[in-house]
Amino acid sequence: MLRRAVLVLALLLAPTLAHAEDRSAADRAGGAAIRARLAAWTEAFNRGDAATTCELFADDLKSDVQGAPAGNKAAVCARLAKVLAKSAGKLAYICQIHEILVSGDLAMVRLTWVLTERPDGNALARDEGMDIFRRDADGVWRIARFIAFSVEGEDARGAAK
Repeated sequence: MLRRAVLVLALLLAPTLAHAEDRSAADRAGGAAIRARLAAWTEAFNRGDAATTCELFADDLKSDVQGAPAGNKAAVCARLAKVLAKSAGKLAYICQIHEILVSGDLAMVRLTWVLTERPDGNALARDEGMDIFRRDADGVWRIARFIAFSVEGEDARGAAK
């Protein structure tokens, strides 16, 4: 009798467990795609490619960056283009991903950006942030919301001052 009950319970739960495994695989794939998007963004910034850096952002982007007014895609892209035009290849970002949580077509990424100066790699700034990614209708993950703030009490490399 107990064996039959366990068998019935296993048969009832099998579709749920299979769906959980599928979702987990999809979530892992989403996390890998997001990592790839952030790596591509970093490469684009580091080579001074303003147009490609803007491809990471959704059209309805909303952003909050410490010390700057709330922004949308146009404002963020304009700031990036201005910085890249002025820096002439002298600035580079390093992206440190701490956590990616994916649920369906939404994901949260907790990360640190370290801005360095070339050629010696001096760290200029260290910002903590949280990005909300959305997988758009074309299947591409884009940042729909983000918040970034400078880390107080630490230098750009993360050491206590």
